Amino acid sequence: MTGRLRIASAFAQTLWACRAGRSRAAFERGQAAALRRWLERDLRGVDFYRGALPRLEALPIIDKAVVMADFAAFNRGRITAEAGWRAFETTGRCGDISIGASTGTSGNRALYAITSAEQDRWLGTILAKAVPRFLVEPERVAVILPQNSALYDGARQSRLLRLEFFDLRQGLESWLPALETFVPTTIVAPPRVLRHLAENSERLKPRRLFAGAETLDPVDRTVIEARFGGRLGQIYMATEGLFAVSCAEGRLHLAEDANVFEFEPVADGLVAPVVTGFCRRFQIMARYRMNDLLRLSDCTCACGSPLRVVDEIVGRLDDAFVFECGDGARLLVTPDVMRNAVLDAARAITDFRIIREAHGGITLMLEPGLADESAKAARDALGRVFSQRGLSPEIDVRREAMAFEVHRKLRRVENRYRSEGGV
Repeated sequence: MTGRLRIASAFAQTLWACRAGRSRAAFERGQAAALRRWLERDLRGVDFYRGALPRLEALPIIDKAVVMADFAAFNRGRITAEAGWRAFETTGRCGDISIGASTGTSGNRALYAITSAEQDRWLGTILAKAVPRFLVEPERVAVILPQNSALYDGARQSRLLRLEFFDLRQGLESWLPALETFVPTTIVAPPRVLRHLAENSERLKPRRLFAGAETLDPVDRTVIEARFGGRLGQIYMATEGLFAVSCAEGRLHLAEDANVFEFEPVADGLVAPVVTGFCRRFQIMARYRMNDLLRLSDCTCACGSPLRVVDEIVGRLDDAFVFECGDGARLLVTPDVMRNAVLDAARAITDFRIIREAHGGITLMLEPGLADESAKAARDALGRVFSQRGLSPEIDVRREAMAFEVHRKLRRVENRYRSEGGV
């Protein structure tokens, strides 16, 4: 099968599997059948699962550290991490296998290995979910991220749409004129980049916007949607795969047509996903624990899709603040609770940072021009978040301009403190 046929097949299959009006029960039966075939046919094709039973519940839960400790055991080509990193830093290929890597937000980078067939499937899937009318409404897609990917190269080479990659690490000033000249109909970028474009470019008038790669905060959404009009969508994608895309109604749907999601409860109704990608055949990902915090919706979407809805990607589990209690228990305060407290304290607050660097100390960074009464309201609101939980950390308010950093992801709530327990 040619690349174009594979893309077309994935496009059609995605639209059919996720079609409006399909019942959840019918979808789950199809998903279960696809998972069963994958477990029986593909799972044991790599060393780590060579003797495993083809039952999902029988498999161990793994994470990035497990995979990177023996990368060769998780891919059919037995490509080692050392060989993968050499390929990534040079040609980006090991033979006919494309090698990519994460940006390393948490300091630990991960590799991924995909075949050309898997690249084609990814492109057909993302087209069906994000720009399903691209054949009748020609698309010029601008992808703005800190690192290129073989997936985007494959999309460009397909010639099914015009796609340009803009390297965030080079600085916006170096490519903003080229972006405006490109006249993108769709822009995919981190929320801070979309907000920067909203505040600094009058020429851009895309039909669609998708935020990705960072947590989307309400304060950014408001600015972006006010400037460009329409709904801001999201693409939830990681080294491990494509996990969710917003529909035309603006609701974020899990990519359950290619993944099975299990959910581990964390706190305050939030869950951490454990993902099995049953469409990946070269590098196997089964019961892989993600480091993200999700708030799931109990409601179906008006678009009619059978795919489950995510109300919010709250942030990273690493950025929750964990406090040791006197009885040996541990109390967790999630990023969304702290973020919302500061934003709700005063309308004048449009940017901030909450950083924990020591056991009992927290820094609240606010912009220099913010009125003292607003700063006090923010500090008091954050203090109440902790006091209501029986905690009394010292909160130090610091005034500092919020720099636009191109070399690291924006994390408004960041935990830099690690206890002996590792959290």
